Formats: sequence, structure tokens, C-alpha cells
Amino acid sequence: MKITDTHTHLYMKDFNEDIDFVIKNALNQGIHRFFIPSIDSSDIPNILKLEKKYPNICYPMIGLHPNRVFPDSLEKELNSIKKWLWKHSFISVGEIGMDFYSENKFFSEQEYAFQIQIKWAKKKKLPIVLHCRKAFDHIFNILSKESSIQGVFHCFSGTLEQAKKIIDFGMKIGIGGMITFKNNHVSQFLHKISLDHIVLETDSPYLSPHPFRGKRNEPMNLRIILKKLSQIYSTSEERIADIIHLNVENLFFSSC
Repeated sequence: MKITDTHTHLYMKDFNEDIDFVIKNALNQGIHRFFIPSIDSSDIPNILKLEKKYPNICYPMIGLHPNRVFPDSLEKELNSIKKWLWKHSFISVGEIGMDFYSENKFFSEQEYAFQIQIKWAKKKKLPIVLHCRKAFDHIFNILSKESSIQGVFHCFSGTLEQAKKIIDFGMKIGIGGMITFKNNHVSQFLHKISLDHIVLETDSPYLSPHPFRGKRNEPMNLRIILKKLSQIYSTSEERIADIIHLNVENLFFSSC
């Protein structure tokens, strides 16, 4: 069984004391690859250190997260992201997107940062990894004007109709620990979505699955999420893992 954590922040300080142990535990559970998105350019050196220490296990992504979009630093950040993107090999542009949950929305700046990073991803022929919080309509509007772009809606928390629209765009749906939460609405309709459109993620150190909710999340917990998917789809964990492994290969490695 081969399982990829398509979204984990292993470079964060939460893992400073035991990162090697965390990776070893995950590898022992069959989680054999970790895709690591940046939040802003300051993360890149630490992400690349993990890639160097764990080649073909830790894969770097690069992008400016919408919650790190600030008018005063935007151009400097984007210039730094672009410089890194053109001098190093990354598996994806992410995590990028739009987030209108907080009061400091900076709508026009988020839209600009999102659109220009999509442009870069297309030039580099890379998929994008999308952060979307209370911004589905805005992101859908932007994607409707694009072509030849693939990627993942990370940490999907939308409706069945929104999931179908994501699939219509040719993108995957990132499923993580939230589907194990009591009364989680996505778990109620997920069986209506073909496994062909799903990838797995932890978003660690965030969003630990039940029964570890509130504690530090880590990649080995993908086995809990996989078990929940097995219950939702009434099929074996092995079959689900095989299908999702192919999804990851097709999305992230087909052009390599």
C-alpha cells in the first residue's frame, strides 16, 4: 500500500523536536511521500532542507498563502516566490488561493496574487494547490477564465454542488481529518463523489482526525482518514489507496 500525504507543513516549529521520528512513524505506516506547501517565501529554505535530507520522500511546493497577502509586502513576496520558482524544481504552486474568513480580506490583493501565481504555474506546467475559505464563488469565477490548469482544492469543506464544480474544472478534492469529525457535512455526501477525484492530506500540524482532534496532527494519521474513507465507500482500504495513488501520480508526476 502506497499513500501520499499531499499537504503537510512538516517544516513548522511544531515538528522541530521530533521531525525524524514523525517521518519514520509515517513511513512505517505506508505513508511514503510528503508534499510540503509553503505559506510565504520565508518557509522555502526549511522546506528545501527537508527535501535534501529526505530525497524522493519530501517534495517541496511553493506559493504565497492568501493569509500572508499584505499590501505593503505583496510585491516583495511575489518577487521572491517567482525567483525561487524559476531556480528550483517544485512539485506544485501552493498553497495559493483566497480566504475571506478574517476581517483583513485585502480582496483585490488576494485576487491579484492568486491570478499571477496561476499564470506562473501554467508557464512551469505545474498543478496548483488551492486554499479556499469562504471564497468558492470568487475562485470559481477566476478558474472559469483559465484553461489547462490542474490542481487540488486543499482541505475541502464545501457542498456537493461545489465539489461537482471542482471536478468539472478538472481538479481534485483534498480530503483530510475533518471527515472524521462528528456530523461533518462532507462525510455525508462524499460517497457520491468518485474516488477518481480525491487525494489525501493531513494539513499537519493542523486538523487532527478524531480521536486526536485538538492535538498535533502528523502524516501517520492518514491511516485514520483512509479507514474512514473505507467506511464511507464500503470498500477496502487497499483498493482506495490504489485508486488515490494513481490520482496523485497522474496529477503531480504525469508531466515529469
